[in-house]
Amino acid sequence: MVKTKIAILSRGDGWHVQDLLRAAGSNAVSLDFRRLNSTNSLDGFDAVIVRTMPAGSLEQIIFRMDLLHAAEAKGIRVLNPPRALETCVDKYLTNVRLEAAGLPVPRTIVTQTADDAMAAFETLGRDVVVKPLFGSEGRGMVRITDMEIAWRTFHTLANTQAVIYVQEFIQHPGWDVRVFVLNGEVIAAMKRTHASDWRTNVAQGGTAEMHVPCAREIDLSLAATTATRAIVTGVDLIIDSRGQWQIIEVNAVPGWRTICEVCDIDIAKKILHEAHP
Repeated sequence: MVKTKIAILSRGDGWHVQDLLRAAGSNAVSLDFRRLNSTNSLDGFDAVIVRTMPAGSLEQIIFRMDLLHAAEAKGIRVLNPPRALETCVDKYLTNVRLEAAGLPVPRTIVTQTADDAMAAFETLGRDVVVKPLFGSEGRGMVRITDMEIAWRTFHTLANTQAVIYVQEFIQHPGWDVRVFVLNGEVIAAMKRTHASDWRTNVAQGGTAEMHVPCAREIDLSLAATTATRAIVTGVDLIIDSRGQWQIIEVNAVPGWRTICEVCDIDIAKKILHEAHP
């Protein structure tokens, strides 16, 4: 029997890589995304799992995505598919896909100038969250309710040639839900709570517990995954003051350390089975 070969692409051997290697046994190897080139790319592998996309120049990032597209074109299974990665890494493009599918997302205005961002601040009720276009785990997000702080923040971002992503703040009960989706099925969910911060991410000091999603949460999570053309996602949902669910994020390279602990599930093994049944 020919042994399955799975490449795990990352920037090192962090916990998630080690968990995948543990679940795969001798069937997988870890590769540093930064060391791939057009002659030692991904030929010969049956499947590729993208664990992280290391920081790099625009050219480097595009080339890495090119390698994933090339692998997919050769019939190699890529999780997540490159089109899904390109969508979900970009918060604005994610919102575009979700809105086009008729899914509920917070009102969002993205600008390239401080003046337009100030106008967005007014339009969105002077209570907004400013997010980096690319980012995760709640890092780099700032809630702004003060006009002077908004002016200083937006001008600082504009001076660094950053895109300014301004989203209305959703009044919530102090918790949100992360739903883990794999191949059209919700396999786990957790409720994340923070006692003193509007950000509920565990990486920001939040706590987590197992959660049984209702039909609406399941439907939204599956629809968001489909809209972004992903196979595996972590979908973040929040309930607003009217009792309506909003989709906050669709992560195409979701972590699973905490959700495995609170839900007692081996997600690494399930992902490997999906990569190469």
